[in-house]
Amino acid sequence: MMRLDKTLAHMGFGSRKEVKELIKKSKVTVNDQVIKNGKIDVNPYEDDIMVNHIPVEYRKYIYIMLNKPAGYLSATEDFKDQTVIDLLEPDLQLFEPFPVGRLDKDTEGLLLLTNDGQLAHHMLSPKKGVKKTYYARVSGRVTEEDREAFEKGVTLDDGYVTKPAKLEILTRGTMSEIELTITEGKFHQVKRMFQAVGKEVIYLRRERMGELYLDESLPLGSYRELNKKELNDCLCLIPGEIRGDL
Repeated sequence: MMRLDKTLAHMGFGSRKEVKELIKKSKVTVNDQVIKNGKIDVNPYEDDIMVNHIPVEYRKYIYIMLNKPAGYLSATEDFKDQTVIDLLEPDLQLFEPFPVGRLDKDTEGLLLLTNDGQLAHHMLSPKKGVKKTYYARVSGRVTEEDREAFEKGVTLDDGYVTKPAKLEILTRGTMSEIELTITEGKFHQVKRMFQAVGKEVIYLRRERMGELYLDESLPLGSYRELNKKELNDCLCLIPGEIRGDL
């Protein structure tokens, strides 16, 4: 059960104050009864809730693919910088989504935003070993020796030895292009891995997380909700016995 005013605010019908006004003006019905008290409890899955004669189809979770631009923090709020949540329309912000994992402020690409804590936990769990693939431009000539080192695991500046990673060299030169697939997410990991072999990442974009791939038709800063296949591919990470109402 959930309070009516909270349900309507959660579904994007306005702030609590705006929802209160809707109720006051007799715009809200529950099971064909005009409601004057927004504090009543309703079952959003079973009760027939209408606003201005429009049925309210309740949903608990949202799943958004964002093509993150540089300059935004992978956080829900910050007193100094803009966050990826600031890119969303207010009606989606009402669901209180958060980024699943982090991309550095200057890193672009695939970022999943959701309010589904179970999914986030399983996508980020070290035990799951979810693959994350990045495209990068690297200052310096990336070599076969680098590829072999990444395959074995490299030692970062704090002494941590990374898990084996797959490095694909796309172009070689004073500026090399690569794709790197890792199964962990240490702080600035991709940049620090290349620092460990004496090179510098100039540009970084995430292209894949698990079975979720960046939609190349999404312009930087744009987003869309996951389609059914993408969502099912993500939810498959959650064991069936604990998926509950997903």
